[in-house]
Amino acid sequence: MKTQLTKITVFLFSAVVLFSCGNGKKKETKEIAEVSKISMEIEKPQLTFGFIKLTDMAPLAIAKEKGFFEDEGLFVSVEAQSNWKNVLDRVIDGQLDGSHMLAGQPIAAGAGFGRQAELVTPFSMDLNGNAITVSNDVWSKMKPNIPINEDGSPVHPISADALKPVISEYNKMGKPFKMGMVFPVSTHNYEIRYWLAASGINPGMYTAENVQGQIDAEVLLSVTPPPQMPATLESGTIYGYCVGEPWNQQAVFKGIGVPVVTNYDIWKNNPEKVFVMTKKFVEDYPNTAVAVTKALIRAGKWLDNPSNRPEAVKILSMPQYVGADEVVLANSMTGTFEFEKGDKRELPDFNVFYKYNATYPFYSDGIWFLTQMRRWGQIPEAKPKAWYENTIKEIYRPDIWKKAASQLVEEGHIPPADIPYTDGYKPATTDFIDGKKYDAKDPIGYLDSFAIGNKDQNL
Repeated sequence: MKTQLTKITVFLFSAVVLFSCGNGKKKETKEIAEVSKISMEIEKPQLTFGFIKLTDMAPLAIAKEKGFFEDEGLFVSVEAQSNWKNVLDRVIDGQLDGSHMLAGQPIAAGAGFGRQAELVTPFSMDLNGNAITVSNDVWSKMKPNIPINEDGSPVHPISADALKPVISEYNKMGKPFKMGMVFPVSTHNYEIRYWLAASGINPGMYTAENVQGQIDAEVLLSVTPPPQMPATLESGTIYGYCVGEPWNQQAVFKGIGVPVVTNYDIWKNNPEKVFVMTKKFVEDYPNTAVAVTKALIRAGKWLDNPSNRPEAVKILSMPQYVGADEVVLANSMTGTFEFEKGDKRELPDFNVFYKYNATYPFYSDGIWFLTQMRRWGQIPEAKPKAWYENTIKEIYRPDIWKKAASQLVEEGHIPPADIPYTDGYKPATTDFIDGKKYDAKDPIGYLDSFAIGNKDQNL
């Protein structure tokens, strides 16, 4: 295959201004120095990437619009996709070179749930960014069960304890309580399940025969594509949903629903989307994979400069990207989040794209998704501890991230301190809505700590 040699150079200009005392004329000279930067053979410069219309696709849009892809010798097209299954299938089939994807998708593909494929991620796209929204009717019934601040506003975070009597009321009326999430292996599915189960509400189990995950369910969860969430809620088909932005704020904007809890409150600084390519792609085009990762890291850094968020909102509002109204996007992208209409609160870390090592693909983040797949029966059989580590190391590729980040340090785009010194595991944390301790090096113990879900004692 013909390759393109991309040589990244920087020109340093120093202007020396001299003034002549005799004639009063200004004389300007320029000293020009060329400094060679990182040179790589870009094996495949023409690329097509996919995304779903959510604000957390922002690194892709920014890398394209701000020229970060071009800086790496990449000529990238980004294409909106209809749903997450389409995203997965088109990456596996080679119609897309890579895509914005649910963190659980490449993991499930390698762990035995759904369509199987060898997919890898060298880049985590963001932290947080989701919320759970309920209909106005459900909110009116939940509200009496929620403690109130001195100013009359609800105390946050709101647990699913406030929802339990509402579910009972609906069931007495013969109405199964239905909620939406975006995909069976989405963060949204695991977050809404975690929130419900933390209050003793069974969200249902998966088996080979019941791929809807509704066995013994007190709440019936079903798949709805993100852009369709508000309309599905408004029609009464579902009574609530878990989704990313801007589709929670859209419910507030339209006056049809109320976000009750964000995933920041369910799991503080949780991983959300990832950028995914096939294992074959990164093996065939290793330099291209590094170059893509470099551009995305730079985009994440640009996005986490608060002064850039208004421009990011304008870019994302373009029809070829998210296409939502700027006012809706700004509600969550500029450091605030609106719950009940008029109840806008400061939430500076609702969307994180770079700080807290957000772009690094930590093994511990991936293992959390594996524990949830096992907890709810998507992984049907008990697995030993070593399986979790071995499985995630085939999918999460911090080696690619480190190579990209090291080059960015050498080029002066990021400081050395932004490369974490890590074995790939974050420290154990209790930053969950129920206070449970998560230690990725003890996945079995973590599973066994829950009252609801599968348990794998003594493995």
